[in-house]
Amino acid sequence: MTTDTTTAQGPKSARDFFRSWKFWRPFLGIAAGGFGGYLYYYFIGCNSGTCPITSSPYGSIIMGALLGYLLFGSPWGKSDKGKTE
Repeated sequence: MTTDTTTAQGPKSARDFFRSWKFWRPFLGIAAGGFGGYLYYYFIGCNSGTCPITSSPYGSIIMGALLGYLLFGSPWGKSDKGKTE
């Protein structure tokens, strides 16, 4: 009657960590959000200059990247605590 009290371990080495989804997820979210922000500026953006976020591509890209990070790379995302193997 043995009980396994080990928990799921993270990557064993730095190489494994850099190849893992946990490392790349925030970067992919930032890139996708920035691209989406630029597309929003290009197709919907404000030409008059009165809209602080959508009047320049930089503001749209920054806001899109921030939203992309919060959606894809947020550390408050899905938890692995209840996951069993």
